[in-house]
Amino acid sequence: MNYQQIIDKYYPEDDALRRLLLKHSRQVTDRCLLIASRHPELNADTAFLEEAAMLHDIGIRWCHAPSIFCEGTEPYIRHGLIGAELLRQEGYERHARVCERHTGTGITIEQIERQHLPLPPADYQPVSIEEIIICYADKFYSKSRPDRILTVDQAAQSLEKFGHEGVEKFLSWAEMLE
Repeated sequence: MNYQQIIDKYYPEDDALRRLLLKHSRQVTDRCLLIASRHPELNADTAFLEEAAMLHDIGIRWCHAPSIFCEGTEPYIRHGLIGAELLRQEGYERHARVCERHTGTGITIEQIERQHLPLPPADYQPVSIEEIIICYADKFYSKSRPDRILTVDQAAQSLEKFGHEGVEKFLSWAEMLE
């Protein structure tokens, strides 16, 4: 798979959104590859990690988040589902699952129902080690502040607004991956 061709297809203009997507995706990818190199016992597929981390946010263009140059109409929480749909159309099911499972520390059907989230009722939690590593690495970088790298504590604190359950999951990942 050539992830650059997919990015070029959906982000053909050299504009602020593409540059932000590439910067953020590269930050996440580099952290994923560092984690994999530090933890060979996890047997993470590094080629897949690189591809999927570079594509995990491919769906942001269609969402409404003007502060990060996204001028679409969909709620931002749907960017993972949009990206998953795009990658499934391209024939990349495994990569699509990363897209739909990387938001927060994953989203449960109970959270969707309880919070009335605009998502189809399903379980969107990372399962494979590669999905977990990408979801974890993503939490250290914000597209709204692309030059800031969060610490584990800061990343955990940023998740608190979504519920303590996600914070606990993130901290357990930190124990395994740091």
